[in-house]
Amino acid sequence: MVGSLDCMHWQWKNCPTGWAGQYTGYKGKPTIILEAVASYDTWIWHAFFGLPGSLNDINVLGCSPLFNAQCVGETPEVRYQVRNRHYHQCYYLVDGIYPKWGSFVQAIRDSRSPQTQHFTRMQEAYRKDVEKAFGILQARWAIIRGPARGWSKENLQYIMMTCIILHNMIVEDKRDEDAAQPFDPDDIPTRPRKAEIYKRPEMDTDVHRNPQQLNQFLRRYREVRCPVMNKNLQDDLVDHLWTMKLQADQNQQ
Repeated sequence: MVGSLDCMHWQWKNCPTGWAGQYTGYKGKPTIILEAVASYDTWIWHAFFGLPGSLNDINVLGCSPLFNAQCVGETPEVRYQVRNRHYHQCYYLVDGIYPKWGSFVQAIRDSRSPQTQHFTRMQEAYRKDVEKAFGILQARWAIIRGPARGWSKENLQYIMMTCIILHNMIVEDKRDEDAAQPFDPDDIPTRPRKAEIYKRPEMDTDVHRNPQQLNQFLRRYREVRCPVMNKNLQDDLVDHLWTMKLQADQNQQ
């Protein structure tokens, strides 16, 4: 698990009248959406900002470049085993609105057995990391706690990304102070050293037809969106967490 994924709405007070309908969503006021992935220490290493507030989390995910590097094979290789089943891609903790993809793990709705109830409690507890990161951002920087008063979306993006970069700098300083011994962040392959800031391409790029690369891209693309992998991973995690809980209870006794 490399982090928790969620979206935050930032109210846009000075939204142009011609864009008000596009940026007005369920909150009833124009907003701009920030999609972010945060780790356990609220380190934000993925930030995608600028989509209109009329979209929901699924629409934002469809526009997000979160899985672009993974589909083209530019991410580090990850291999792990859960309950005698091997996996080779990381996953994110999300809420119930996100689709059943192999890269997501959601809580179980209407969980009745003790195993699924324990898994749901653990998943919801760890998924709060990204919501905690949003709360820390708004608590530290009053400029994003209140409605945005800028006129340009580009200026608002600079403001949001600046606050995220400063937040990560504070987290890194605290991490160095709390660490018992120095460590190299490069030893953790699933977390880059800085947050990714995405910009829309201004020019079209040339496309070269390579059947082998295309087949590899389609294979990775299907693995990211595979519902069977989502089900298998969720079942394995349920059994694994329940086994760990039983072992912990026995050790306490």
